[in-house]
Amino acid sequence: MIENPRAARIRETARLRTRKARSETGLFLVEGPQAVTELLRESPDTVVEVFATQQSASSLASELEGISGVHLATEKVLEAISDTVNPQGVVAVARQELADWSSVRANSRAESLMFAAILHEIRDPGNLGTVIRAADAAGADLVIVSGESVDPFNPKTVRATVGSIFHIPILVEPDLAVSVGALKELGLQVLAADVKGSDLVEFEATGGLRRATAWLFGNEARGLTDEQLGLADISLRLPIFGKAESLNLATAAAICLYQSAIALKSG
Repeated sequence: MIENPRAARIRETARLRTRKARSETGLFLVEGPQAVTELLRESPDTVVEVFATQQSASSLASELEGISGVHLATEKVLEAISDTVNPQGVVAVARQELADWSSVRANSRAESLMFAAILHEIRDPGNLGTVIRAADAAGADLVIVSGESVDPFNPKTVRATVGSIFHIPILVEPDLAVSVGALKELGLQVLAADVKGSDLVEFEATGGLRRATAWLFGNEARGLTDEQLGLADISLRLPIFGKAESLNLATAAAICLYQSAIALKSG
């Protein structure tokens, strides 16, 4: 049982809350029973170690079977590691795994890449995680994190995905033009979500969403610049039927992604 929250090992693990430490080590934190369960099911080979209370270790006994580096720890130790005020009894350390363009191209040859999301300059970790979760739920094949977006392995982002970060390939590509060009080469149309764009409902009525599609979403406050919008095939807006001025990024992205998913499934 690890009892000392100030032990060197615990302090070093807690450093993974910072982007610098994650970049230096290639590791990240996975907090809470749901996220840890998805990690153990989907990516057990990436697990480095797991810290859990006796109660959580018992609850996750079947999932933890065969996993080396499982340590019983006190609540105080978990509080020292965790990014949350009230940790949920288990924190794992895992190796980061990201897609690259060679794997994306290889997979697209084996099985058509039909549906992707590009998230450009997303600064809020909760928003990034929520859109990754929505993309997973909608059946997207790929999420691209572009520009100076928040780190997809930020603890708040990982928590917001509720395990979806282990279900869907994520590619980090700073250059938006590279991402758009690569997806177009793979046969996807690129649709930019923008409040000044054409009406999404009208576009959908023409069958425009029944094609392999990549949705491009911009910064929460600024959206996309004219130059960035120019990279897309067309810009589309969600109609507002009530009195709300607009929708937040995560809500708008979820609706756009599901509109495409439904069109592709029905088409």
